[in-house]
Formats: sequence, structure tokens, C-alpha cells
Amino acid sequence: MAIAAGLALTVTGCGGDSGKEKTSASSPTAKATGGEGKDQQSPAPSGDKVLADVKGDDGIALTVTSAVRDSGGFVTVSGKVTNGSGKIWTPTSWAGDESELAGNSASMAGASLVDQTAKKKYLILRDTSGRCLCTKFVGAFQASEERAFYAQFPAPPASTKSVEFQIGDMPPATIDISDGQ
Repeated sequence: MAIAAGLALTVTGCGGDSGKEKTSASSPTAKATGGEGKDQQSPAPSGDKVLADVKGDDGIALTVTSAVRDSGGFVTVSGKVTNGSGKIWTPTSWAGDESELAGNSASMAGASLVDQTAKKKYLILRDTSGRCLCTKFVGAFQASEERAFYAQFPAPPASTKSVEFQIGDMPPATIDISDGQ
């Protein structure tokens, strides 16, 4: 039952985009893995709009192309990560500090949404086994490699239209939330 609920959240979390258009981005598809090491298809970023584009100190770039509020009570954020460091990079620090998330290794598990107006922080959703409802990256990023990601969170109130997406040592990315199905 818990697995079915997790899959339902993952499947229904796809779709739509909205927000400020900055530049054009491609819509690659990424692989995510569950606890058993099986590859699953991640929701691909939809549309060509860029909601936010931030760069970290080490040349790592994070582009958010979609942030969709679903009627099921969660928000799915998707986009891409690009390794512009010129060397191999593994996002192990992005897995988060919580002990429950320790098994997510190189993933988006440490991501959060911050509602500055309501002064609330929303942590990544996870299943009953502690696996995040997010992309788990398999293997290190090669120099100049780009991979798609998704991350799901509890939805802020419907009145909240903008949040900050935060992960690891990346600068916060202010993104607009669109309403989905």
C-alpha cells in the first residue's frame, strides 16, 4: 500500500510550468533509482521556461524549469544540474543531514522549499523506507555533464505563489509555483 501511494505521488507529480521566463532550456530525462537499485524514469522538466538559474562556487549550475502544485497536496520541482567545474563531481553533500535520509547518498534528498512570507520550511517528501521522492544520481557527474532532476515537497498554502528552492551549498533560487492537475 505504501509503495502504491509513493508511486501514485511520483506519477501524478508531473506536468505544467509557469513563471518568469529567463532563458531557454532543454527538457532532458533523467534516471532515478529506488532502494533496490532499479532504474525508474524521473519526471522530465516540462516546457522551455527557466524559473531560476543559480551557480555555486565550484562551477555547479542548477536550473529550475518547473514547480507545479498538484491537487494531491504536494509540489514537484524539476530542472537540471550541470557540472561546470571542469572535474568529476559527486553531489554527496546534497543528500541532506537528517539521519533518515542517510541512505539516499548522491541525490536531491537535502533540498527544501522556504516560504519567506509564512516563515516555513518544507523538507523533501520520503517514503516509509526513508527514500526521498526525488532523483537519486547514479555515478559521478563528468566534467560538463548535465542531468535532469525532480524533487517533491509538501505543498505550501494555495496563497503562496513563490518560494525559495535550496540545496547544499547552492544559493537559494526563488521560483514561482504553478497550479497543476
